[in-house]
Amino acid sequence: MVNTSPQHPTPINSPVYIPPLESGDRLTRFEFERRYTAMPNLKKAELIEGVVYVASPLRFEPHAEPHGDLMIWLGNYKVATPGVRLGDNPTVRLDLDNEPQPDAILLIDAACGGSSNLGTDGYVEGAPELVAEVAASSATKDLYDKKRAYRRNGIQEYIVWQVFESTVSWFSLQDGEYVALVPNASGIIQSQVLPGLWLDVSALVAGNMQQVLAVLQKGLSSVEHEAFVQQLKSN
Repeated sequence: MVNTSPQHPTPINSPVYIPPLESGDRLTRFEFERRYTAMPNLKKAELIEGVVYVASPLRFEPHAEPHGDLMIWLGNYKVATPGVRLGDNPTVRLDLDNEPQPDAILLIDAACGGSSNLGTDGYVEGAPELVAEVAASSATKDLYDKKRAYRRNGIQEYIVWQVFESTVSWFSLQDGEYVALVPNASGIIQSQVLPGLWLDVSALVAGNMQQVLAVLQKGLSSVEHEAFVQQLKSN
């Protein structure tokens, strides 16, 4: 959630004073949004299981560059799949205790049968089909509290790229639990909810985007992807 409204500083002893968001605050989603709206210069904050996380400035190699590569991969899928939409750092209203701002989401448009929608103020409400996060390491909240919130709210697939460990964890929701998808004999993971979304994991962590896109193109040329596109068009 990024707020662009003008800032009007209010004395701390004023009855209308709104406290700033601080990491570790325990808030309702309503109060989280109220404080976020009052901080126009804040670029990213999340409410995960009722706890506030305010993002620190991001370094290039551990986050910004991997994030860019992730968006290139997902963006190419979106272009080839009418009815699927891609978001970069969107606010997602999941439930009363969770309002994350994932690095990337892929969702099926509500008009095509997707499980989420856009609220009257433009924010995503409900569970996108796929959420992806870039994490520095496996110690991150992305693999603990956030993963639990995503599972409980029915996000079908969840990708966490742990940059320091050169690992990509791809979880698929099956019978209410997240099951890790494993690469096939060719080192490729195939999405179970978005047909044709194929990933060469080793190529991605090595920064070999030509190979990443070559493998994706194979997925986009598959009969499963063609059938999925036709399905989206029929809704």
